[in-house]
Amino acid sequence: MTPTQLRAYSAVVRLGSVKLAAAQLSVSESAVSLHIGQLRRELGDQLFSRTAAGLAFTPGGLRLASRATELLGLQDITVLEVSAAGRGRRLLRVGASSLFAEHAAPGLIELFAGRAADLDVELSVRDPGTFEALLASRTVDIAIGPPPAVLDPAFAGRPVMNYRIVVVAGPDHPVVALRPSAAQLRDQTWLLGPSAAATVGAVPDLLRRLGVPEKNQQIFQSNAAAVEEAKRGRGLTPALSFAVAPDVRNGSLVQLPGAQCAVEASWYALTLADQGAPSAAAELSRFASTPRAIQAMMRGAGAKVGHFRPSVHVTLWS
Repeated sequence: MTPTQLRAYSAVVRLGSVKLAAAQLSVSESAVSLHIGQLRRELGDQLFSRTAAGLAFTPGGLRLASRATELLGLQDITVLEVSAAGRGRRLLRVGASSLFAEHAAPGLIELFAGRAADLDVELSVRDPGTFEALLASRTVDIAIGPPPAVLDPAFAGRPVMNYRIVVVAGPDHPVVALRPSAAQLRDQTWLLGPSAAATVGAVPDLLRRLGVPEKNQQIFQSNAAAVEEAKRGRGLTPALSFAVAPDVRNGSLVQLPGAQCAVEASWYALTLADQGAPSAAAELSRFASTPRAIQAMMRGAGAKVGHFRPSVHVTLWS
């Protein structure tokens, strides 16, 4: 695969359209389609398909999207770091799981960055399985997502927030009339956000526990897009309970009953344990578990552009 192919694929992922990707890259639509076709043939994977709610990714397609944006974003990250240093500003690089980045990070970053006028925050979506390696290589300053199975002494960890994942479906979906067994759940179409492609986390754990095969999984550009498809009765989706509570109350979604349709989980902040960790990272780790921060995360307030400068990793949803 070539950088040109990855750039075309990344643009399609980010914009959700070959036409828009071609316009942004100043090339023809046929050129973008050619690059995507070459990637599909070389990797032996369809990568994505089109649905009414946008692009639905295969697990392999989402992994490629993450890797492509990571490679192509290195130059942008370097420019941002050099520019911030030249202007006498501090840069805090936050790596986060996709579920946290989409639902909780905007409110947290808005509140935290507003406390310091000289602070720029860069948020990137990362696989929680890579958190320790990213911190050790100083690629990120703090990582927030699922807790590590075992905390290495080289890292400092702090609980941030407990949350609950529930399985929901549209009111017209046949499964809502049942108390579905694990086998019945396993056979449904599952509408998933990017968190499903991670190696660890509440959503991957739920899918593994139920034994949902990859052929029954459709992965969308965001968890919100998966929820919208579920409202149309096109499948089941695991979602944050506080995020879908209004939809459950108004009847546009139904929460499925049973312990197998719910997962209790938590988010955890990791930093380096030594003094090399930036003070802003240690402060964010402490601040994230305060009542004010938790309220901001659950409220989901949008981040102000002046303080929130997402890297290309975040653009899996637009």
